[in-house]
Amino acid sequence: MATLLHFKHIYLEAFENCKPEIVVFLLKIYSVFCLVMLSMTLYAFLYRVFTGFDF
Repeated sequence: MATLLHFKHIYLEAFENCKPEIVVFLLKIYSVFCLVMLSMTLYAFLYRVFTGFDF
């Protein structure tokens, strides 16, 4: 749990006092998009591993 809080602190600190705000907003959206893409990739890989897909 402490690791997640540490990552949250790093994430929030990265965007402190950044200008312009629209760029910060777009970067936050992009970081969430990347997280979703990585999650989908991990899901697809694990699905193929556990369903016996022949690599």
